[in-house]
Amino acid sequence: MEQKRDTISRMRAITISREYGSGGGEVAHRLAQHLGWQLVDHEIVVRVASELGVSEQEVEAQDEYAESITSRIISSLQAMQPAMFAISAPFPDTPTIESYQEALDRVVQGAVATGHVVIVGRGAQVLLGDRRDVLHARVVAPLEQRITYVMSREGVNRDDARNRIQIKDQDRMRYLQTVHHQRPDDAHLYDITLSTSMLSLDEVVDLICRALEHKAERLSVPTGELGPAAGLARYPGTPGDFHPPTNITEQSRQ
Repeated sequence: MEQKRDTISRMRAITISREYGSGGGEVAHRLAQHLGWQLVDHEIVVRVASELGVSEQEVEAQDEYAESITSRIISSLQAMQPAMFAISAPFPDTPTIESYQEALDRVVQGAVATGHVVIVGRGAQVLLGDRRDVLHARVVAPLEQRITYVMSREGVNRDDARNRIQIKDQDRMRYLQTVHHQRPDDAHLYDITLSTSMLSLDEVVDLICRALEHKAERLSVPTGELGPAAGLARYPGTPGDFHPPTNITEQSRQ
């Protein structure tokens, strides 16, 4: 068990992307508790909103895009976690979209520099995409189950739950496309994607921990020796291509 923890400790962070209502936020919370790592998620923004005397909705809206209160948010984050959110350069009094993204990048990079953090959202899977010591996970679920989750957790009716999911998903899609020119549902951004349709939240946590351990074990492997071809010999013959029956091909053309 101790050796396992030593192996995992080589990793600096886990990023969690999630479909709204999939339970991904709860997974991140349980994951951080299980590992004893720092959780960097919306709860910090909520606390900052309280200290700044602004609404959670205002911070959400500003945080999702770009905002005029970035410098105040960063200052509060620094006061709460000085080492984790250390910022080396001042921000303008009226931040632009670019300065906000720069601030966000620095906050994320600062969290990773401190190490052993679980980062929820904020495009961290893209910002940290080139780091081998970070595991990227995505949590998804079928729409109907997400509607049920939101109804239960937020106490809203079915129509409101569906609308909230659609708005949240669209906002997250637009944010990643606009800022990073990526789609959050692109599987290539993640080491592992898990569905909570059948797996319990604790089982998802366990699988992420296993993936974290396995990725940590391969940190010392040269990049050129990674990938699906690693350790495999050439096919004994020429691989055959699958050709659908002629009648199926002809029917599809009609």
